[in-house]
Amino acid sequence: MKNAERKRKILLLPGDGIGPEVFGPVMRILEHLVGWGVVSLEWEEGLIGGIATDRTGLPLPADTVEKADRSDAVLLGAVGGPKYDTLPYEKRPERALLGIREHLGAFANLRPARLFPELAGASTLKPEVISDLDLMVVRELTGGIYFGKPRGIVTEDGVRRGFNTESYSEPEIARIMRVAFDLARKRRKKVTSVDKANVLESSVLWREVANAIHKEYPDVELSHMYVDNAAMQLVRNPRQFDVLVTGNLFGDILSDEAAQLTGSIGMLASASIGGKTGLYEPIHGSAPDIAGKDIANPLAMILSLALLLRYSLDRDDLAGLLETAVRNVLKEGLRTTDIQGDGTKKIVGTREMGDHVFAEFKKVLEKK
Repeated sequence: MKNAERKRKILLLPGDGIGPEVFGPVMRILEHLVGWGVVSLEWEEGLIGGIATDRTGLPLPADTVEKADRSDAVLLGAVGGPKYDTLPYEKRPERALLGIREHLGAFANLRPARLFPELAGASTLKPEVISDLDLMVVRELTGGIYFGKPRGIVTEDGVRRGFNTESYSEPEIARIMRVAFDLARKRRKKVTSVDKANVLESSVLWREVANAIHKEYPDVELSHMYVDNAAMQLVRNPRQFDVLVTGNLFGDILSDEAAQLTGSIGMLASASIGGKTGLYEPIHGSAPDIAGKDIANPLAMILSLALLLRYSLDRDDLAGLLETAVRNVLKEGLRTTDIQGDGTKKIVGTREMGDHVFAEFKKVLEKK
């Protein structure tokens, strides 16, 4: 086990709904990592999303942005809820996510979809289709239709019209492709680029740049797939994929589809990297309907911490141990309600699941 290195700074953003609840187990792990002398960390909390709007009038206050700028990594819980749906567009919690990603320059969203064998029965697909599933969706995060201009809603001749612009530049495409190829080199050396080049000019350029960057990675296989076919192939034969790389809109949809293959979005973490400060978050939403009931699955939040350890703190050793701890707990048959199924021995709540992962992490850590 490595000794603690220079002190790093983390910004914690629990957010809304179940965010603060699933943060509880993560805080315990962080506090003990520092207490054990394994890492040198300090952290501060900030406001984002609905709670930030309630307290400051803005979903992404300047104070939170300033704290993010002086941090090595940002760990985020969840944002949003029905009570904010009637707010003006610029004040909705979801705008904070787009804002902080853009500000941090976190242009590459990594969403691993790996099936823990113990949860094969929780997926809606047949076990023989998803066994050994281990793929990575690389989504371009700061360009495309979510950020392109012009955009808006106008009234013309008494008729309202909404419009958005799908736009990508060559440098934007090149940098996300390099992230995908670099990741593939550490995996099974296979990249599938997803686009809609048969109808979209932005996708024509996407494919051309992908082919050009591929020349820098002759050891990695590159294939192309239209997004509609990719969506079908994900449920037909997901094991054919290693790394999928695509734009913002397509990646938003396909990454959630890939997540469901694993049985529950409560199991999937994500990393948004590329700038100075990485942003890490579970892909589930704020789930306000179950907030405060101690039933939310904290494993995606815990696995998001593992990604933070791996990509922002360069502690792949600790990330691997934390992932091992999660799998060991699943092997014991412990399940939250969203992942119950074959192999379930006991249904546990948020706090108890966190307690078991912590105990197991401590056990595997002490063996190193």
